[in-house]
Amino acid sequence: MFRIWAKVYKEDHIEKQTVYECAEKFSYGGFFGYLAEICDKLDIPTPLLLKPHIFNYAKFNHVVFRPADFMESVQFDKLVLENIL
Repeated sequence: MFRIWAKVYKEDHIEKQTVYECAEKFSYGGFFGYLAEICDKLDIPTPLLLKPHIFNYAKFNHVVFRPADFMESVQFDKLVLENIL
């Protein structure tokens, strides 16, 4: 089981947040699926997922998505996913 805390920031304030829980074992191959479900919960577009995003999550237990990572325009400053240990 693993949990991911997702936070949407606008002007350094948390606008939306959710905790994603999954009973399965964490898999980096399934990371895009987790990201898509989190974005659906937060009602925001799903960003592009690149290797540096996965490496940052693996090494630092968190990843930051900026507006440039989204194909659509977004009304927030960043999306942060943080592993809850």
